Amino acid sequence: VIVLAGVKIAAPIIVPFLLAVFIFIIFRPFATALRRKGFPDWLALTLVILLILLFTFLMATLLTLSVQNFSQKIPYYTERLTVYQDDILKTAEKYNIPVKDELLENFFDPGKVMKFAAGALKNLSDLLSNGLMILFTVVLIFIESRAFAVKLRIIIKDEERLANFREIDDKLNRYMMIKTIVSLVTGGLITAALAILGVDFPVLWGLVAFLLNFIPSIGSLIAAIPPILLSLVQLGIPSSIIVAIIFISVNVLLGSIIEPRIMGKGLGLSVLVVFISLIFWGWILGPVGMFLSIPLT
Repeated sequence: VIVLAGVKIAAPIIVPFLLAVFIFIIFRPFATALRRKGFPDWLALTLVILLILLFTFLMATLLTLSVQNFSQKIPYYTERLTVYQDDILKTAEKYNIPVKDELLENFFDPGKVMKFAAGALKNLSDLLSNGLMILFTVVLIFIESRAFAVKLRIIIKDEERLANFREIDDKLNRYMMIKTIVSLVTGGLITAALAILGVDFPVLWGLVAFLLNFIPSIGSLIAAIPPILLSLVQLGIPSSIIVAIIFISVNVLLGSIIEPRIMGKGLGLSVLVVFISLIFWGWILGPVGMFLSIPLT
């Protein structure tokens, strides 16, 4: 209890470090592959760091521009939501369904919905654009990574315990690599499908789907809500149903069929443990804890 209380209090310090470790685990296979091809350590490290900087810059720029454009279109979306609200009231009145105006306005406030969406996107872009400390930590971890195994062998002389550490490391690497690939494919498919349908900001929603796919169980559900609502406001009910079907199809195909087959037994965690860890680490560390719930567990 004391340790967990300390972790919760120190979350502002611990979260950037955990994100740095998360990024390191994702990009370490690139550094390993370059070393195997004969690249010297300094060159492999430089190329991976440049790749991380490019990836972060592109995501931060995309999110910042998308938030600005989204904020500019909030009045239009708000007006459309108000029209739908009026249609609901008229339909309820037509069929003699008692619906109070105040209740509907409180439950379905167009301004609040759009401002909440814009605020959430802004927070995500701020996190990426202010990630200098995270990137610096990633660089230091990459520099020190070659010495980790040697130091661990000196500290822990028990070969059986060392084998356990190596097994955990291998499983985490495999999980993160497969999860990253599946998330990239998910984001790409969502982007392409939304672009074909003509939904605003398809690249943004594809990026959101990519990021939230790392959150087990509920991440894909959360990622689906904004584009479904946006397609309802922008294109109407039929298009929003199609968008919902696309999200369900992509997540069932990749998340429920392909990913488990590729991952095999994976980390050996039950669905119950995954769900509890999602709630637990989310409570301890906030949204980042949800992203890292399985690796932490």
